[in-house]
Formats: sequence, C-alpha cells, structure tokens
Amino acid sequence: MTTTTAVSLVGVTKKYGAVQAVAGVDLSIRVGEVVALLGPNGAGKSTTIEMLLGLVRPDQGSVQVYGGTPSEAIANGQIGVMLQSGGIIEDAKVGELLNLVAGLHTKPMPVQEALDRAGIADLYDRKMKGLSGGQKQRVRFAMAIIPQPELIVLDEPTTGMDVESRRDFWASMHAETARGRTVLFATHYLEEADAYADRVVLMRNGKIVADGTAAQIKASVSGRTIRATIPGADLTALAALPGVRNVETRGDVVLLQCADSDDTLRYLLGNTTAHDIEVTSADLEDAVLAISDGSAYQGKESVA
Repeated sequence: MTTTTAVSLVGVTKKYGAVQAVAGVDLSIRVGEVVALLGPNGAGKSTTIEMLLGLVRPDQGSVQVYGGTPSEAIANGQIGVMLQSGGIIEDAKVGELLNLVAGLHTKPMPVQEALDRAGIADLYDRKMKGLSGGQKQRVRFAMAIIPQPELIVLDEPTTGMDVESRRDFWASMHAETARGRTVLFATHYLEEADAYADRVVLMRNGKIVADGTAAQIKASVSGRTIRATIPGADLTALAALPGVRNVETRGDVVLLQCADSDDTLRYLLGNTTAHDIEVTSADLEDAVLAISDGSAYQGKESVA
C-alpha cells in the first residue's frame, strides 16, 4: 500500500520524572519533503526524534512511519539515521565499517557507491580514529544511506565540518532528495534550514510553536533591523524610542530592532550623526529567537 505520509505523530507526549520533554506534538511529514527541526536546547527535538526512531516510547499518542511502527520501518530498511555522535568503531577502517553495516540489510547499496555519494571514496582504507570530525560525519552519512532508506533522519549533520565540507555535504543531500527521499534534520546552523529545508518546524518547551516555510516564518515576525554608525550614540535615548525593541552596539556601530523603522530613521537622521545606515528585514535567526522566547507566539501556530 502506498502512502503520501512519511511520518505521523499525533498527540505525542513524553515525560522524564518531573520534566515534560514533549508536551502534545502533532506532526505530519509528506513523502519527499525536506523538514528542518529547530529549537533551543531542551525544546524537545532530540526526544521527538528518538520516539520517531523507536528508541523511546511515548507516554501518550501515536507515532507512525510509512503507515507502520518505527520498529517496523527500521527493520524494513526504510529509515537511515545519521546521529551527531556514537555508532563508530574507532579501530575499524572505513571500508570495514561500511561493509559491516551493509551486511545487516537485505538490499544494501554497494559500499563503493555509498562512499562516492558521501564524497569519501579516498577514505576506504583509513582508520576511523585518524579521521577529522567532518570526515567522521561523512562516514555516518554513508552509513545512513547504505540501507537505501526512504526516510533519512539527520541530527546536527554538519557538526565538525568546515564551510567547504558543509557545502559539499548539502550537495550530496540534494542528490538524495532528488531521488525522492524524505529528510528530517535537526540543526543549530539556521542558514542551513533557510537554504535547504522545504519546511521549518520550530519547537519550544516540548511543543511545536511554528510550522511553515522559512519565508513564511520570517514574514511572521514583524519589524526591521537598522544598522548605523553613530559615534557617541546615546543608547538610553535610542532604547526609549517608540517601537525600538532592542539595542546592540559593536564599537561605533549600533543595531536597532524596531517595530517601526520609519519613525526610528527619522529620529536618527534628524537628531544624531548617524551614517552608513542599512535597514534589513528579519532573517530566520531573528524569527526563531522571537518565537522561541515567546514574543511572537504562544502555543502552537501554523504559518502555512
């Protein structure tokens, strides 16, 4: 039976002692979507992923992957997982480790093909303990795609990678999504979510507080940021201006987060020596910060 839904979480909760890690999550991911899961530490992202992978049982609610249980999906090779740490035998060679993983699945991708797709064909005979953090992440990616999964789950996939390696990694991921795979990834690099996700899901205090495209989430946070060089700026006066929500300084450069940038600009031009003025709309980081601290949303909101 075919399904258009890859992942379905309905009313999912999880509590550890007095800590409510997940507090009623409803999440549906369509086949072929690339979804970024964002939120501050303690938001419930890791616990949600663990329940999706069948590593943790929810206290309440249901979790389905391609219409079945997470355990069934794992057993069928439908899920490939790339975790931030763990799962590495340090004394093994890369080729040995990937061949071991391939031997655990009924229809594995050829190891050489997985190495090529991960961009690490030259590491076949290298021992894991001699690799950099970024190279180890590439090995984990190769391990994740060996089962030829329909869903790839990535937890902080580019941690330890330099800028070029991160760019190459996402080029590899583009190739996988072009093959119709569904991707769910958690990251602290918000520019990755902005650039590569079809959809952004933001969690706070165990709940989903925003769900939509990156553009929709950015548009949901009103206001502008004014950046200006103002030698000797009176920060108290600037902070007291109507509509100014926050003031930051970097030397003579002042950054003003404003609900009404027009009035603030008029004040700067008429009452200060401000120059080199730039006005920008909220980026994804601004939006995530505003929503995460509760200033933009209370409870779950969809911006789709």
